[in-house]
Amino acid sequence: MDSATSDRGEPRQALSSTADNGLKIVIVGGFGVGKTTMVRSVSEIRPLNTEETMTKAGEAVDDTEGITAKTATTVAFDFGRITLDAHNVLYLFGAPGQERFWFLWDRLFSGTLGAVVLVDTRRLADSWYAIDRLEHHGTPFVVACNDFGGPAHTPEQVRGALDLPPEVPLLFCDARSRASSKQVLISLVEHLQHLQRARHPQPALQPPIPEPTP
Repeated sequence: MDSATSDRGEPRQALSSTADNGLKIVIVGGFGVGKTTMVRSVSEIRPLNTEETMTKAGEAVDDTEGITAKTATTVAFDFGRITLDAHNVLYLFGAPGQERFWFLWDRLFSGTLGAVVLVDTRRLADSWYAIDRLEHHGTPFVVACNDFGGPAHTPEQVRGALDLPPEVPLLFCDARSRASSKQVLISLVEHLQHLQRARHPQPALQPPIPEPTP
């Protein structure tokens, strides 16, 4: 893709068309938690969005409690890309949040290296299904609480409400911020590396055998 200006007014990077390793990451969570915003904020290419204007017809099926100002919604998925180095790129997929599109999630999880569960602490119950499906698939994930300016919650309160195992990383972020969103993805990659090392520990180095004394 040619260099252009991003939605944040920053120059976009000219990218090579190929990479040796494409690593798939999914950003999932309830309706209106900021998945599209996170993909937009962190992607180095112009993101692919499948947002459509919300209409009266959807009021009967989409739960908009707490997010009545929302005017558009993802109907398939969002897509973005981040280059890690000359050989590795992250492909980001933002999953749709409405319950009527949850049937797409299982297919979207196929081939996924790991996932970010984005959470609105005002509506924690909306995140349970995402966590359940990831655990069902055995997909590693981190949980990131997006800042909507609501009441503050301690990590212990969020962990208790979501019944998170202690080994699952929990972060607080602002999906509008590129730096904050990048830190979430870095934490996910570090979590994946930790799991990989735990499954395939490196053999301990043996001390050198001393030379026999003449």
